[in-house]
Amino acid sequence: MTSEASAPSVSVAQARELFFAQGRDPAPWIAPHISRSWQRSRPVDPHCIDPTPMAPSLLNERREQAMRLLSCAQPELDGLAEHAVGNGCIVALSDASGLILEEIGSPDFLPKAQRVALQPGVEWSESHRGTNAIGTALAERVALMVLGGEHYLAQNGRLGCAAAPIFNGRGELAGALDISGETARVNHHALGLVRMAAQQVEHRMLLAEASGHVLRFHARPALIGTAREGLMVIEGGRIVAANRVALDLFGRSWEGLLDLDAEEFLGAQWPRMEHRRSLLTLPGGRQIATVMERTGTANSGAGRTGARQVMAANAAPVDNDDVVRPLLARAVRVLNEGVPVLVNGETGSGKEVFSRRLHAASRRSAGPFVAVDCASLPETLIEAELFGYEEGAFTGARRKGMPGRIREAHGGVLFLDEIAEIPLALQTRLLRVLEGRVVTPLGGGQGVAVDFDLVCATHAGLPALVEAGRFRADLMYRVAGFTVALPALHERADRRALIARLFLESGGAAKHLCLENDALERLAAYRWPGNVRELRSVLRALVALADPGDAVTADALPAHLQDAAPLADFSEATLSQPNAPLQTITRHAIDEALRACDHDVARAARRLGVHRSTVYRHLARQRPPAGNTKD
Repeated sequence: MTSEASAPSVSVAQARELFFAQGRDPAPWIAPHISRSWQRSRPVDPHCIDPTPMAPSLLNERREQAMRLLSCAQPELDGLAEHAVGNGCIVALSDASGLILEEIGSPDFLPKAQRVALQPGVEWSESHRGTNAIGTALAERVALMVLGGEHYLAQNGRLGCAAAPIFNGRGELAGALDISGETARVNHHALGLVRMAAQQVEHRMLLAEASGHVLRFHARPALIGTAREGLMVIEGGRIVAANRVALDLFGRSWEGLLDLDAEEFLGAQWPRMEHRRSLLTLPGGRQIATVMERTGTANSGAGRTGARQVMAANAAPVDNDDVVRPLLARAVRVLNEGVPVLVNGETGSGKEVFSRRLHAASRRSAGPFVAVDCASLPETLIEAELFGYEEGAFTGARRKGMPGRIREAHGGVLFLDEIAEIPLALQTRLLRVLEGRVVTPLGGGQGVAVDFDLVCATHAGLPALVEAGRFRADLMYRVAGFTVALPALHERADRRALIARLFLESGGAAKHLCLENDALERLAAYRWPGNVRELRSVLRALVALADPGDAVTADALPAHLQDAAPLADFSEATLSQPNAPLQTITRHAIDEALRACDHDVARAARRLGVHRSTVYRHLARQRPPAGNTKD
């Protein structure tokens, strides 16, 4: 009696006998997509020899052609790698032709994969390798598995593979994601993982390539801003791109949606939805929650723009208002001349988002935006992360090495966040790369020419670090060709309008909430030590705690906001003096808050809207120096 576990292999064996030995239709014994694929694979020699990978130079050219796909898929490759290593599998990314561009995963299975040419530089289309998960997923345009003997070539009979196609916003194939391992290791869970990962890549690619207006929407407002949201790109009044989630929500195909007049499909009110959450009533009467965003505008004299970065829904926003717009306009002009830009501002003030908008409006908008958080990388890894490494450069290195983030930024913008945190020993090497535009990986190898524009960010004062010997002066002059100083939230004259807009964008509009004036004034009066990032967190909490249709008053605010003294109340007598120095005003305000709170430091800090360390530093400065006390 045949067990359930062995039944599929028996069926496949019967199907192979019928198809390969007798030339008969195997359809009753195997899945329909396998049967169709075998028929398409007939021109392939069942006994063909596994090919050798293409030359590294040619593979590098193909990778450069697929730069957008590679950069958008890298986070998913890294995420799937954890599953692959734990299950003895590998993860592969191919382009639209089925050529494997990248491969990572279990060190135990990688040699086995290479023995059947499942490696970068080998094309796994059906026309080259017969039925296989990558080629068949591309041919069928759906996520699927090919297990064991379902592969057309007998030498692949021990492989189990699950793959999902990746589409661009116009329904054209961009590539495929694949998990492969021994047959017993690949199952429906692996198929679900690659299907979700492909959706994430599509979401990221569509936003990166969009120009014009991007409409985010979903029947469930909470899903807006996630990879499960519908995305539609409108340019020149016509729908030019959409993701598969949008097609499912509207019950349309790409052919039935693309190039339609936006007003005809979305209604005459669609242009008024920009930068706010709202409910859109479609011509048929159906309502959906939406957010409309405008992407970066094209450079003067340019035609239709290529890639455009759209502000991430969960990032601290930089408002397109009178405060930021002139800063952005000047920074774009400077960056377009090849001059590095340094963005300076307090933590949470939106330095990375400003930099992404700068990239989107610059001459390099069609290239990648490669962000490196210098503060989050261990000192032992930052050199390899930036400059890359050759195979075997150090213990734990990837088998084929890594190009490094600087090389990945070729043709685009390299963003070094918190550049002040780069170890002093590496600053010399970074300076050489910035001056010579040639990067040499760890472990030797030939230097590679790179071409990119540079944007850096820091909350620290680089001149003070130079004076303290912690930052090279020549590197500071190199990265700070033009400095943009982003204002802290409490310094922004437009903060009331910004708070009101962010309240709506944080879910207030979707829940039909009203932010009352007393709450708005209290929010605007707070000092916000965490800036826009802190503000957004508070607004999300307010929205989450409110019931649909509520009026949100000051009573709903967190306790530390209710206790905080308004900005205008700080030392009114001192502030009224026109020549009062800022230091005097600050000291007086802290002293007043301490007296009002019975010298409770925590309460005084909450009242002022500052961190407790600020109050402690003030108290420390008031103590007499050691040795100056009298007996």
